[in-house]
Amino acid sequence: MPRHFRTIDAARRNLSAIENSAIDELLAGRIGRREFLRHGSVLGLSLPFLGGIASAVGLGAPQSRAEGKPGGTVRAGIAVPGGAIDPVTFYDSGSYQLVFQTAEFLCVTQPDLTLKPVLAENWSPNADGSVWTFKLRKGVKFHNGEDFKADDVVATFDRLADPNGASNALSVFKGLLSKGGTRKVDDHTVEFHLDAPNGSFPYSVSIDNYNAVILPASYKGDYEETFDGTGPFRLESYTPKVGASFVRNPDYWGEKALPDRLEFKFYADVQPRILALQAGEVDVLDAIPLDVSQVVLGNPDITVLRVASTAHRQLHMRCDMAPFTDKRVRQALALCIDRSKLVDGLCRGMAATGNDSPFAPAFPATDKSLPQRAQDIAKAKQLMEAAGLAGGFDMTLTTLRYSDIPGYAQLFQNFAKEIGARISLNIEDQDKYYGKAVFGQSDWLDSPLGITDYAHRSVPNVFLKSPLVSDGPWNAAHFKNATYDGLVAGYLKALDLDTQRKAASDIQKLLLDETPVIFSYFPDLLVPVRKTVSGLSPIAAGLLLDRVSIG
Repeated sequence: MPRHFRTIDAARRNLSAIENSAIDELLAGRIGRREFLRHGSVLGLSLPFLGGIASAVGLGAPQSRAEGKPGGTVRAGIAVPGGAIDPVTFYDSGSYQLVFQTAEFLCVTQPDLTLKPVLAENWSPNADGSVWTFKLRKGVKFHNGEDFKADDVVATFDRLADPNGASNALSVFKGLLSKGGTRKVDDHTVEFHLDAPNGSFPYSVSIDNYNAVILPASYKGDYEETFDGTGPFRLESYTPKVGASFVRNPDYWGEKALPDRLEFKFYADVQPRILALQAGEVDVLDAIPLDVSQVVLGNPDITVLRVASTAHRQLHMRCDMAPFTDKRVRQALALCIDRSKLVDGLCRGMAATGNDSPFAPAFPATDKSLPQRAQDIAKAKQLMEAAGLAGGFDMTLTTLRYSDIPGYAQLFQNFAKEIGARISLNIEDQDKYYGKAVFGQSDWLDSPLGITDYAHRSVPNVFLKSPLVSDGPWNAAHFKNATYDGLVAGYLKALDLDTQRKAASDIQKLLLDETPVIFSYFPDLLVPVRKTVSGLSPIAAGLLLDRVSIG
């Protein structure tokens, strides 16, 4: 037996059947290093262990990044927080960019979608993925001096899963984790008893679910006063609508932050943020929209970090309202779109092409062998004629004024003309479009035809459930399909990659046929920084500035 196989064989003896199945996938050549590390990390295997296995089969480690120099102040320009900052309820980038510096998650996603342990040292599922056990890090203190323990984790997730509260994380936890499902085993061990088995649950308690920062059990909703957490920075000052500053936490449990200080400046719009970056008033911005990227892409003093993302724009058609009750009409609209013009023109090549399902190319389970849906005007016209609409129809598309979406809406309007669909546009401010985000009180959820922005996730679970299952709270398409619901349930509970891939392929085929929602493209996230900035890890979830250096 070759030496590297003996090494792997010895390592496998203490692994579960599910953990060993990931190694089987690697050895069989069905997955590469990246997919192996990602899937193994979800199961709770350490990244050094996984990297050692990958190296043993000849898949060497990527180059490590040089550490920056300590000291100095990093200045960031971000959006004005949407209101009082409360990690339980916030939903806007301006708020969570601040909280990410002072509070921490059980784990965080990396640029390659692997999971890195933070406040959890490791985790593992039971046989069917219905219970996940997390071992917590010892020796961690909150900024207020209290020890971090299991009670804090239980209290955090009970708050987030409380159906009678205002938690923004209920969109993730509904049907997944109920209040009372997070249980203390001892001071440094918790069990998550799920409402249904879930094969990728750790992402739901990671930075992917930005409300899931761990707060003290004593938290009373006064976050702005202290920004209390376990993170590498502590609050120095916070002025609503103006800015905030943080200083290095000398008592941090891990590697101390490189910058002495962080300074955040708030801007009401993206254009003033870009001007501040160009003028050298700030060093880094949070992600900027594609439609303004040209302003900074040619600037010799600025580097734009491109982050492959699963963010997208969902173009929904209400399946319970004519003419969209006929799937042939929905298919025809999908076929009239020239996706190359969206990717290469609207997005300037900084996007991946969508194939009318939430399975972005970045997801390991995506079936990339399925034919890519492309523009086919002749077939689209045939479908319209077969549906009795050879003369076309009139319809209003309602959407929001955000990033590239108005441009997408105008291009779609022009594409639809070619098959006789006369689309008028109703482009609204974000507050009006989303309304109260419940059926009957939201243009987003009530409009017959609309385009909605969806933020990045490292796994497709939220995309598959909330906007597409029959009782999904974001089901703007009013799509109800029992077969789809069953396939999603099977995908979500699968612990092994083979089962996930098969379920994903079946879901993709069903959605291509039914086409309740058009997924045309997945735009990259663009993070501009001054050339003097180094060490920023470009993750799609947001800014983590503790390893950044200036100069």
